[in-house]
Amino acid sequence: MPSACGWSLPGTAPPLVVRPSPVSAKGRFLISTSGILSVDEAEGDPSSAGQTGFAPPSRRRRGASPHFTVTAQGRTVGFLVLREQDRTEHVATEKERAEAEKNSWIRTPRYDCAPSERLRLVLSGGQPHRASEWADTPGRPLEDQRAEIAQEVTLRGQAAERGRLDEIEAARQKRIRGEAAMGEARIRYAETYRVRHFEAQEAARRHATRLTEYVSTVRTRVEAMPPGQAGTDAEAWVSWAAATVERLDPLSTPPRLPDVPEPRADGLRSLLGHWSPYGPTS
Repeated sequence: MPSACGWSLPGTAPPLVVRPSPVSAKGRFLISTSGILSVDEAEGDPSSAGQTGFAPPSRRRRGASPHFTVTAQGRTVGFLVLREQDRTEHVATEKERAEAEKNSWIRTPRYDCAPSERLRLVLSGGQPHRASEWADTPGRPLEDQRAEIAQEVTLRGQAAERGRLDEIEAARQKRIRGEAAMGEARIRYAETYRVRHFEAQEAARRHATRLTEYVSTVRTRVEAMPPGQAGTDAEAWVSWAAATVERLDPLSTPPRLPDVPEPRADGLRSLLGHWSPYGPTS
């Protein structure tokens, strides 16, 4: 666990190279970083590293933006490098004691903090597996934990890839279900259109039958009329009415299935349930 003093930040992210001894905290950071990339590449995972463009201010500490990133299988993992600090009991100076005696609100610090050579890596991005932080311990320096850190990056990349493939498959299944629903809706739409056309034909037939009866009655009356202009006009009307009835009667031509027009979105909406008439991705 870190001390109460927290951590300091080692500055801007340096190039990913290994420097010779003497190994400072910054040099150890470089060695650890290049080692992580080497292990990651050795395991067959395509990786790349880059800087974030700026160093986070020290006041932000663990919530700061990463110093650099490592990308494996499309998943970018951020690396924040923290330099831990040592805490010692604070020995008040004569000036501090004098000011504390003079002003009751002044409190002298209990501890002094100084940067140490111990490092801590904080990983961000992706789905955590083993851990999100690695640090120097008395029996195991950070350099000896590079394989675990690289494995964590790999696992996060693999999880991201599985998630991406799952999303693709889910979208494919959704598209299949949506297309099936659209096909069924078109079938129901066509059947509904044919039924309405059928009902309209039946209604037109009944109407034509009534008109035929009326024309027959009129023809009988006209045939009994004496010769003259009135009779001639009446016969012309009967001829027109008979032709009109034949045109209105759906049985005057052989029956056939109607041509179903292309349905509009509003015509399919009520047949699709929760699906959109504009497609499964809408």
